[in-house]
Amino acid sequence: MSIRHPVIAVTGSSGAGTSTVKTSFEHIFRRENIHPAVIEGDSFHRYAREEMKQAMAEAESEGDSTLSHFGPRANLFEDLEALFRTYGDSGTGKRRYYVHNEEEAAVRGHAPGTFTPWEDLPSDTDMLFYEGLHGGVRTETVNVARYVDLLIGVVPIVNLEWIQKIHRDTRARGYSVEAATDTILRRMHDYVHYVTPQFSRTHVNFQRVPVVDTSNPFVARDIPTLDESLVVVRFRDPTGVDFPYLLSMIHDSFMSRPNCIVVPGGKMEMAIQLVATPLIRSIMERRKNARRADGPD
Repeated sequence: MSIRHPVIAVTGSSGAGTSTVKTSFEHIFRRENIHPAVIEGDSFHRYAREEMKQAMAEAESEGDSTLSHFGPRANLFEDLEALFRTYGDSGTGKRRYYVHNEEEAAVRGHAPGTFTPWEDLPSDTDMLFYEGLHGGVRTETVNVARYVDLLIGVVPIVNLEWIQKIHRDTRARGYSVEAATDTILRRMHDYVHYVTPQFSRTHVNFQRVPVVDTSNPFVARDIPTLDESLVVVRFRDPTGVDFPYLLSMIHDSFMSRPNCIVVPGGKMEMAIQLVATPLIRSIMERRKNARRADGPD
């Protein structure tokens, strides 16, 4: 963790909605005049798209059906940890991009399913901002979470997560329901061991809970809307959280536990900004004071 070069990470599994939270943070950064170095979690996958298919086929031929983007074998956890550590020490590091589709290919100049070359982070950024699968991951040899100053979890209940995953894969990527289901099953070991434990390390979790029937996610025709959901906001340490203010600002919200506030799903973005803005301001104030006391790098 670093005062002068803070690291913020939004972590959540595929289809969980981390991109929505990323957009909320972008609004905060723009409003607060903060210039972050942005890191996309997919850029720390170990394999390009075709390489991953080959690695999975080889694993399958050896009787291993658990290789997935959720686990350490398919990711550069050591490199991610090194980036967070290096940025915290000096505000420097390297990043690259994973090219998801033709639209991104036109911007990045590389084919879909490949990576751009590694490049230096921009100079003079205010903080590092990561959004992806593994912002708080920990293994026997790697501890990414220890270098994060503010760790945010985005955690729909699992049935909703699966519904979103299946709909995205079938409608946007052309997969069958069976193929999307096989992906869920293949990822389960890594999901249990490397994804869900992160949410015990987060400073704040946003967990979306549908209030419609999602009991069989594999046949659900529609993704429950935000207005058909509640969002449970859990603070690891509620000290200093102004719950009366949050309750007054977010209508129809209520406290479910001393460290949890429940808000209407349609107010999720407002809740994110109300919760995250004072935390980010506090981080930036500590950074300013440290730089004033220590002088420039």
